[in-house]
Amino acid sequence: MTEHPILVGFDHSPGATAALRWAQDAAARSRAPVRLVYVYEWTGDATPVPEAAGWPDPAVRREAEAAVVQAAAEARAARPEVPLTAAVVDGPAVSTLRKFSEDARLLVVGHRGLGGFTGMLAGSVAVDLATHARSPVVVVRGCARSGQPVVVGVDDAPGAEPALGFAFEEAMARGVDLVAVRAWRPPPVPARCWHDQPPAEYPPRVDTPPVHEVLVAAEQALAEGCLQPWREKYPQLPVHLHLVPHTPAHALVAASAGAQLVVVGARGRGGFPGLRLGSVARLLVYHAQCPVAVVRDPTHPTEE
Repeated sequence: MTEHPILVGFDHSPGATAALRWAQDAAARSRAPVRLVYVYEWTGDATPVPEAAGWPDPAVRREAEAAVVQAAAEARAARPEVPLTAAVVDGPAVSTLRKFSEDARLLVVGHRGLGGFTGMLAGSVAVDLATHARSPVVVVRGCARSGQPVVVGVDDAPGAEPALGFAFEEAMARGVDLVAVRAWRPPPVPARCWHDQPPAEYPPRVDTPPVHEVLVAAEQALAEGCLQPWREKYPQLPVHLHLVPHTPAHALVAASAGAQLVVVGARGRGGFPGLRLGSVARLLVYHAQCPVAVVRDPTHPTEE
């Protein structure tokens, strides 16, 4: 049994229940315990709650505790081999779960919450945790299709290695293929065709391959270079590289329709310094058709 638990942010919503089931399946594969935490943020301005302040309505506390007891009992009955602990905690949802994630193997949440995360728009907790958590964050949404491959975005940006490693490990643990997606954008039309007369410094030659073929070969070589160390570490894992001439977000959302998990780094090459969550990861959290794992480079700490 590993020391680090799989942490589940719970609020008794359907999305949170799906996240708990997903976390239990992951825990059974990795021999990790599950830690279910119900964070109730009852102040409207998200101010930290003094311990002595108590809840405005004790009945609400009792209802939350009852919901957690019921969810834990149902989870233990479904997966008796997976150790599970559960607790109700007062305080701001994001900062509380972020703190707990420091000791977690994973943080798993549903993509839309209900009353347990009071004061936050639906879906905002998932995005904020993907932005700030210290561990990888899995946002459970769509359909986790058993038997389908794990999909990972291939990015040569600094800090992209942890996402590749996470994806290879998940595919191996699940016994499925890994699909590596490398999205690339063709250059603007003026750079791809000469119109009436090519520039003098680029005379046409019979033995020169088309620009498109050159670019595809370069993108494939770059992607293969990123994958090679992981192929050597997991030589028995079937890996399929797909080059997609589109934006990374579009390519990965489309690939998620045939996947059981899509993995992406928290920030790609397109992000500017100080950007905490990239646009690709954010769009996947909103639009992917299967669970999404957002994996941050631990050498790049998040902001409070």
